[in-house]
Amino acid sequence: MENFSLILAIVVVTALAFDFTNGFHDTANAMATTISTGALKPKVAVAMSAVLNLVGAFLSVEVANTISKGLVDETGIRPEVIFAALVGAILWNLLTWLVGLPSSSSHALMGGLIGATIASAGMGAVHGDVLVTKVLIPAIAAPLVAGIAALLATRLTYSLGKKADGDASKKGYRAGQIASAGLVSLAHGTNDAQKTMGIITLALVAGGTLAPDSDPPMWVILSAGLAIALGTYLGGWRIIRTMGKGLTDLQPQQGFAAQTSAATVILASSHLGFSLSTTHSVSGAVMGAGLGRKGGVVRWSTATRMFVAWGLTLPAAALVGALAEYVTGFGAWGTALVAVFLVGSSAAIWKISRREVIDHTNVNETEEPAGVVTTAMAAVTPPPVGTTTEELSATIPAPSSEPTPSQATV
Repeated sequence: MENFSLILAIVVVTALAFDFTNGFHDTANAMATTISTGALKPKVAVAMSAVLNLVGAFLSVEVANTISKGLVDETGIRPEVIFAALVGAILWNLLTWLVGLPSSSSHALMGGLIGATIASAGMGAVHGDVLVTKVLIPAIAAPLVAGIAALLATRLTYSLGKKADGDASKKGYRAGQIASAGLVSLAHGTNDAQKTMGIITLALVAGGTLAPDSDPPMWVILSAGLAIALGTYLGGWRIIRTMGKGLTDLQPQQGFAAQTSAATVILASSHLGFSLSTTHSVSGAVMGAGLGRKGGVVRWSTATRMFVAWGLTLPAAALVGALAEYVTGFGAWGTALVAVFLVGSSAAIWKISRREVIDHTNVNETEEPAGVVTTAMAAVTPPPVGTTTEELSATIPAPSSEPTPSQATV
């Protein structure tokens, strides 16, 4: 019984650690566009998002029930299986955060759970119908629906605002953007915090502490809400930079349209119990808003890397979860080995991230385009001996406000 109590405690702590990484990994979903357009200062934005994530955690338990009761056969799950699943999810979250790619924490968690469950109890323990209807189909539909909605909403806002005063219009949309960002944060807490609630509840059922089909206890709801709020406040600045500046350049009108569209999709899915990826929804909405403005562009090189990460999330987390479950099968020393591996890998990723620090002071900076660097290098190259003033002036290009091809496609 002592060993069981220890492993259950380890599972709960690891689940809250995942919830923490979910918070800073997904802060960009709510606040990247608000920060990039200047509607809110970075630290104010993440503080607001953290509070609303906590509030959202108390609004529903439908998604938690999807995970704890629907995705896998809870009667055949051991606490070690859930621990292994969390290892896969946490490591994928950290790796994608390191390279600044917005990937789905939700799918990382479910991928780890599926892989660990298959390694422990076989394919039959995974409910394929739930996986398809409540995970895979929403994963494909969410970015498309949010993207189309944001594209149409962006065009509508620009059409309605043609006769409005420019400065007054921008101020109004920035205020609306703050409100819509708050709605996304609330939706994120409602959807994503519940995933950890579901995992902890599943562990308690697996350990015999809760009866099957139980809803999450209040202490589980509170601890999950606090963990995701803390992670959100610390801010996933690397992913915020990618979402706010890497995919497209947004004006306040576009930011408002993107966030409102994403929040609507997320809240609707939470009500229906779909374990939706907020990352997919917001990323789709940001790209839709980028295409909705005349002359707007989407940086497809960044988008392609993001799509690849989306496709790899479920299988990669499942593979790590399955391997971790295999090692925990050797007993207490196997579980300890997996725990040491998780801590060591997390520390190594953090150390690597310190080589290039991205925080609230530089989150809106972008890499200088090659054309700018080339011009700057030419400017400091000494002219040939004997060059006249007129000849020198002719070699200096006139400033231009139009973007260069490299700027438009980076």
